[in-house]
Amino acid sequence: MRQWHVRVWCVVASLLGAAHGAAQRAVPTVAPQTPPLPYVALPPALDRVLREYERAWHQRDAAGLAALFATDGFVLQSGRAPVRGRAAIAALYADQGGAPLRLRALASSVADTIGYVIGVYGYSSEREDVGKFTLTLRRDPGGRWLIVSDMDNTSRPPR
Repeated sequence: MRQWHVRVWCVVASLLGAAHGAAQRAVPTVAPQTPPLPYVALPPALDRVLREYERAWHQRDAAGLAALFATDGFVLQSGRAPVRGRAAIAALYADQGGAPLRLRALASSVADTIGYVIGVYGYSSEREDVGKFTLTLRRDPGGRWLIVSDMDNTSRPPR
């Protein structure tokens, strides 16, 4: 009978040790700081989209921001439902903006009438980039690049 108790305690101790090890591995750690990625220069037609976005944001020009989007474009902001179409985008941006936004590209590519920009954003009052974004773009028949989707989120850790 005593041997049975010893075996049970050995199994229990083994399971507790394994659980403790798993818990230790599951504790989140803070990632080491990595140097910022280098910015890249965009072709002028893509760069225009970013500069017009910055300008309209700073001027709180919701209609100007919406005009940068394709008629069926999307805004995909953190913590909000997707918004689709210029009218809905203008309504979303009606109470946003005003700060001097800074958009910088990390990568881009175009193929025929489709393109993208991956980048980071910040504000002139901030010394560093505070978030990241992707823009999916489509060239209209007139040759102008329009935003099909704008997805952004913060780079700051959750509080």
